[in-house]
Amino acid sequence: MTLTNNAHDQAMTALVRPPDWPVAPYPKTYDLVAIGGGTGGLVAASGAGLLGATTALIERDRLGGDCLIHGCVPSKALLHMARLAHDMRHADTFGIHARDVRVDFAAVMDKLRAIRADIAHDDAAEALAERGVDVRFGTAVFTGRRTLELDGHPIRFKRAVIATGGRPRMPDVPGLAEVAMTNERIFDLTEQPAKLLVLGGGPIGCELAQAFARFGSEVLLVQRGTRLVPADDPEASAVLTDALRSEGLDVRFETTTTAVRSANDGRHAVDLQGPDGPLTIEVDAILVATGRQPNVESLGLDRAGVAYSERGIRVGVGQRTTNSRIYAVGDVAEGPNFTHAAYAHGARATLSALFPFRSREPSPMSWVTFTDPEIAHVGLRHDELQALGARVTTVRLGWDHNDRARTDGDARGFGKIHLKRGTDRILAATFVGRDVGDLIGEVAVAMTTGKGLSAIRDTIHPYPTRSWLTRDLAVEHNVARITPVLRRVLRTWFDWGLW
Repeated sequence: MTLTNNAHDQAMTALVRPPDWPVAPYPKTYDLVAIGGGTGGLVAASGAGLLGATTALIERDRLGGDCLIHGCVPSKALLHMARLAHDMRHADTFGIHARDVRVDFAAVMDKLRAIRADIAHDDAAEALAERGVDVRFGTAVFTGRRTLELDGHPIRFKRAVIATGGRPRMPDVPGLAEVAMTNERIFDLTEQPAKLLVLGGGPIGCELAQAFARFGSEVLLVQRGTRLVPADDPEASAVLTDALRSEGLDVRFETTTTAVRSANDGRHAVDLQGPDGPLTIEVDAILVATGRQPNVESLGLDRAGVAYSERGIRVGVGQRTTNSRIYAVGDVAEGPNFTHAAYAHGARATLSALFPFRSREPSPMSWVTFTDPEIAHVGLRHDELQALGARVTTVRLGWDHNDRARTDGDARGFGKIHLKRGTDRILAATFVGRDVGDLIGEVAVAMTTGKGLSAIRDTIHPYPTRSWLTRDLAVEHNVARITPVLRRVLRTWFDWGLW
């Protein structure tokens, strides 16, 4: 059973799609128009409005976009509540006995909606208006290189930012689309599925599969490839696979779905093809998390002179498209599909649009898979590091080296920092462990500022914290540079006694 319009949803909608929102007079030409009210569009429009540019933000549905409504915000609320249930069940390892840990799934989902409604204040139409933005609801279509129509009303602009986001990609499997959920529907559930099939072993699939298993659902996670989160370090994938299986999830690789049919009692019969041959299972619900595709259709991009492909809109320096007056940000643009990437794109596009002679190199991209343990990464991807071969030096430590992880009773995972050989210049870093998403930012700052690993080594970290592992990695690298030759030189120095 799903519920899409309870009191919390109504409160959220009143903020991000007010029913009686006034229509401001249209200026002759806008300095900047942002199309799409997700993270990228909100950042671009807010920045332009605060700088004093005449700015419009056009949204066809609700402000906040995928992140607020069916992405980061509800998913992280769900993961937090699932972790609470899991930790309570396992508190006896610390001598704390919690009895009758029971999940009231309807109450969990109601709390999720309450959290989402509260965070919606940040993306409210009124808040944008206070920053000098004309918020307009409707469907925008480009009619030329400097013009568009909003539900038939012509609008001229000096610069435009496309931020229409993306949507889940549905595999072409007979019977699947009619019954499957994506992240756009799963947060509307009010009844917990007894048995859940999750298609896709990327971040979304892994996060939600673990959450529902911790609530008590029987979960089968099916991955077409040979490992989970394939964009990440293979060792990280292995740690996550072991963690999920240890919690009772059935994780299967090299397995595809070939057909879905109705079964008894409202269940679904699913035909699978795996390494051991065909298999048919019955489940109560199916979640599809097999990737995303950009929302480029029906925008009139050809009329605007904006090139695009199935991967998204082609962008260059400053998020500029093939039309020098139009920019693309977030999931609709080619590149990583992260909320923080959309935020950075939006800021970069606004500055590039309003100050075209200003340019800045983008910071290294970081990302986190919010499973437990988490996987956090910044910098070059694993395949890019592999291509560099011997030109990379890697420093690695497990969490059993970290006193805080040991006192917390959770030393799963590791930290790795990859350096340009012979230097302390950081090329990438991967952390796997509990809450490591909060650690990766320190490495990203060192990379962005060009300070190198020595800046982390020389920074006094509080003890005992998990951040001490980052410091220990830096110290480990320094220790490894003390070669036998250097030790002999230092021994001579000490023997001379000139110091």
